[in-house]
Amino acid sequence: MREERPDAIIARDIGVRYDLRLTRHRTIRQTVAERVRQLALRRTANGVPATRTEFWALRGVSFRLASGEVLGVVGRNGSGKSTLLLTIAGILRPDTGFVTTAGRTATLLTLGAGFEPRLTGRDNIYLNGAYLGFTHRKMDAIVDEIIEFSELGTFIDAPVTTYSAGMRARLGFSIAAFAEPDILLLDEVLGVGDAAFQHKSRGKMRELMERASALVIVSHSTDFILETCTRALWLDGGTAMAYGTPDEVVAGYTESVRRSRGPIRTVFDGAR
Repeated sequence: MREERPDAIIARDIGVRYDLRLTRHRTIRQTVAERVRQLALRRTANGVPATRTEFWALRGVSFRLASGEVLGVVGRNGSGKSTLLLTIAGILRPDTGFVTTAGRTATLLTLGAGFEPRLTGRDNIYLNGAYLGFTHRKMDAIVDEIIEFSELGTFIDAPVTTYSAGMRARLGFSIAAFAEPDILLLDEVLGVGDAAFQHKSRGKMRELMERASALVIVSHSTDFILETCTRALWLDGGTAMAYGTPDEVVAGYTESVRRSRGPIRTVFDGAR
């Protein structure tokens, strides 16, 4: 009889709505001008606005993930995968529904995105540790393991601004892996580095699973989802098309993509 594990994540009817009128590329004056233009365009025969001002990035998404499981999220670009991770992390608050998580959550939506480029890799390890709530003594205890795992060698004491994207990603993953999170969120991050580092990263994730950690991974690589994950979620247009075993979910997603635009990418192609 299978032992019941506590829930690590519960998502119930999540809905996230974006307002297209306000973006980082538009000023308030431009937004007001656009609003006036839209009001003029509303005077159509049926009274329906000619321009959409909002859209639902997620709508009605529900799932439960137990401690010790790995959830793989698949879907086309723009299907709501990254928005889902932001919502689980608490960075975005859902407009409808709710998300509850148990334990410490480490979020790596773009590995190394939060690094201070003028500081060295070593300094950034301590800085990220502080963000995660670790004491300086705790970081002293694990910094050598992080550096060794990252395989950066002498570059660890060079400014991060000199790092390649792959080097930043390796350092970011190494910090997250040794932070001992209860929930680790990864967005297309394991396709960097050589095959040996990818293999080592997968091994590290298995260690996290053995410590009853839960992982949520967004990836275009169906091979990776099938090999690593215990559950899978397929998003399309912000809606959950399927949730269940990786074999079943990936089969449905693969068939959908093949019908629409040919073969899908595999073996980390999507992360490059």
